[in-house]
Amino acid sequence: MSAIDPRSAAFLQEMGITPLWRVRGAVAEAPPALDQAVAEAVAQIEPAPLARAEPVIPRAAAEPDETTLARRRALETPPVSSQFGPREAAESAWGDIPPAPPVTDEDIARMDWAELKTAISNCTRCDLCKSGKKAVQGSGAQQALWLVAAGASTAADEKERRPLTSDAGKLLDNMLAAVELTRSENVYVTNLIKCRPSTATGGDRAPTMDEAMACRPFLARELALSGAGMVLTLGQIAANALQDKPLQEPLAGARGSVHAFNGVPLVATLHPGELLRRGADKALAWADLCLARAHDGRPG
Repeated sequence: MSAIDPRSAAFLQEMGITPLWRVRGAVAEAPPALDQAVAEAVAQIEPAPLARAEPVIPRAAAEPDETTLARRRALETPPVSSQFGPREAAESAWGDIPPAPPVTDEDIARMDWAELKTAISNCTRCDLCKSGKKAVQGSGAQQALWLVAAGASTAADEKERRPLTSDAGKLLDNMLAAVELTRSENVYVTNLIKCRPSTATGGDRAPTMDEAMACRPFLARELALSGAGMVLTLGQIAANALQDKPLQEPLAGARGSVHAFNGVPLVATLHPGELLRRGADKALAWADLCLARAHDGRPG
């Protein structure tokens, strides 16, 4: 091993690199003058500034390509079906989206025709809405002289997507023609209860009062928007529901008089379906039509 000269040994000692191994007796002690010179030289040495490390950007943090972005979006966005019925909440991996709250009577009273039809299609105001059946919208002249209201939608109405169809509808058209009216020009025809009440086996059934009251604000708005000056009810369901009477009350108590619904004259008559079964009662219906014609505001 080569010996370390005194000058180098002094530098190493000042830097804290000790102890030093020396060959015994090989090197003499450094003179005091040299020690002083080395100390002064070391004192003047300034430590070199530490090099600032440049941040290392991981490869994964670099700008992602389109494929990576697409994968991230697929993971971050819950899949929600865009195809769902008016009364069905969309199902997703995040759970069922709750349906919107039912529209209020006040909401309905402010609607125009388009809003009203949408509200009827999306209605959740009673249990009939939860059955998945589609509501039957009213039809006819939106600016009308008469509003004709039957009770509940039937299987035939549901199939045709129109109230008062088939043979009963044809008879109604003949009844209206007898007093110089038509659906297309001056009569708006609707069902009080828009969704068909049905039995467990799928047949038609009588509606409940709750179902009738849930739909009544829709009929009230149809009347207001149509501007009709006469309401003709067909059958006991519509007549009683619009007069706040029990739905099972016989129609005979309402016939033969002029009532009112929301300030508009109301006349009750038999449903055309009943007249098809009991032809002799057509004379009663004719009397009711004449009574309504006399109070609908048209010149005599």
